[in-house]
Amino acid sequence: MLFRPVTAGRYPGLVLYSEIFQVSGPIRRVAAMLASHGFVVAVPEIFHELEPAGIVLAYDEAGAARGNRDKITKPLLSYDGDARAALDYLASSPYCTGKLGVMGICIGGHLAFRAAMQPDVRAAACFYATDIHTGSLGQGLHDDSLDRIGEITGEVLMIWGRQDPHIPREGRSLIYNRLSDAGTHFQWHEFNAAHAFMRDEGPRYDPATARICYDLALELFHRRLGERET
Repeated sequence: MLFRPVTAGRYPGLVLYSEIFQVSGPIRRVAAMLASHGFVVAVPEIFHELEPAGIVLAYDEAGAARGNRDKITKPLLSYDGDARAALDYLASSPYCTGKLGVMGICIGGHLAFRAAMQPDVRAAACFYATDIHTGSLGQGLHDDSLDRIGEITGEVLMIWGRQDPHIPREGRSLIYNRLSDAGTHFQWHEFNAAHAFMRDEGPRYDPATARICYDLALELFHRRLGERET
């Protein structure tokens, strides 16, 4: 799915990775917001091999269980192949300048983190990225994201909620230390918020904090990717 500004021109490209629920209403609204700020945004269905096209999982226990099952059924290399395909699609688009960034939420934050290992990714915004500290993304529950941090050449924005049970303090500290040890160019922000605090549906939504976080991402992308070309 592609979102882009209505004004003619070529814009920096972003791949936006969803939560386990795929391209839901909240994710579409994030994509539209990014496009309104001058980016062409590709939003892939992260479980396209496992779910029928267009499927959005419900924000309930059954939907979460199904998404979590898909998350560990899909092979890790398939996630990486999807990242390369989405970036190549954007780079070849007549609407894109060829300057590329990635952004993701929840599992999407982890996928954006891995996509940042692609050499043409200049910036990545990762919001409460799950499973990095446990190395449990994909089939086999044994990913190598922490071991490959040295492959990240762009700037990374990491945002967390301190009250998020999915990424406890010890897990956040592990990621922070590994990024620091690798000499990665990164920003790190923690907020007093729960998991999914940026999703504009449900009781955990914190609109004031979400706005701060989106502003941080937009600043990063404008600075690292540039502006529209006429």
